[in-house]
Amino acid sequence: MTAAVAQPPVIRSLLDLTFEELQQEFVAFGISPLHVRALWRSLHRKLAGDLTAETDLVPPLQRWLKINLGPANRFSSLLPTQITDIASEDGFTHKFLLRLADGQTIETVVMSYQGRHTACLSTQVGCAMGCVFCATGQMGFVRHLQPGEIVAQVRHAQLALRAKGKAGLRNLVLMGMGEPLHNYDAVMTALEIISDHRGHNIGPSKISISTVGVVPGILRLAEEQRPYNLAVSLHGATEEERSALVPISHRWSLAELMDACHAYFAKTRRRIFFEWTLIAGVNDSPAQSNRLAKLLSGLDAHINLIPLNPTGGYGGAATQMEAAQAFKKVLQVAGFPSTIRQRRGIDVAAGCGQLRAEKHR
Repeated sequence: MTAAVAQPPVIRSLLDLTFEELQQEFVAFGISPLHVRALWRSLHRKLAGDLTAETDLVPPLQRWLKINLGPANRFSSLLPTQITDIASEDGFTHKFLLRLADGQTIETVVMSYQGRHTACLSTQVGCAMGCVFCATGQMGFVRHLQPGEIVAQVRHAQLALRAKGKAGLRNLVLMGMGEPLHNYDAVMTALEIISDHRGHNIGPSKISISTVGVVPGILRLAEEQRPYNLAVSLHGATEEERSALVPISHRWSLAELMDACHAYFAKTRRRIFFEWTLIAGVNDSPAQSNRLAKLLSGLDAHINLIPLNPTGGYGGAATQMEAAQAFKKVLQVAGFPSTIRQRRGIDVAAGCGQLRAEKHR
């Protein structure tokens, strides 16, 4: 029998730790938990690169950092490395390719609007959901991101905006690479850190979690009363239409998904955002819009209509604006607010469904 190969111990990043976890570390080390705020501020507000060089930290904190940081110690302060920063011709979109500590790469997008900035975050390297029109789904699944790897994307975006003299992030959408509810615990820990008022201070009402329909995750969001916005990628209003685009529908049917959405609404009374990628001749007819309106009956729903963005692995075409407006009108007559999503960063593959990065064995 072949002996098992010993795996190196996993070293947690300081960015993995919530405020309370950092307090517990300090208490165990004999440091007053009152000093946590200073280190937290350096990590998540000042966005310091080298914490050991922070001269305004009290000596006990400096000793703790020297003892606990580094590849041979308990925690790591390593941050993702930027490989590229690509600006779209629209002048409002930047896409960052980041290399993680193990060599895997992810993409993060920053979109600027009048008076605000939004970051689109990745939650996994690749994705296991396999949506046919999505570049990340075509890439396949590699691994989950750790909480600190999600937090680090916010940090990277904040520093990029700060370097340009711009205000910080106001909104976050977890709509980048990966399925957030497939990586539930790490995502919730990351959002707790990101929304903490002592650090990045991005309020829960400004954070949206997008899922392709991971039913247990939706039910858990409801049970735990998580305060973030829920967005559900639908794309089809019948089992047959949806399963042709979203293979995960074979695991959790459309009926199960809608039951979960009704349970979520009954428990939280929160509006659900539904995302519908408009593909010419596939799911953009007035009849399909009527079926969608009937499907959403009884829910407080807002529908985001997203003209298909091109990817190399799918041959469909985006719905033309006239057909998109007709689809939207049916929904509005039925009483559902809807928005045709503004297309951003298409020229640099930074749009919805276009994110993809090289994966490494």
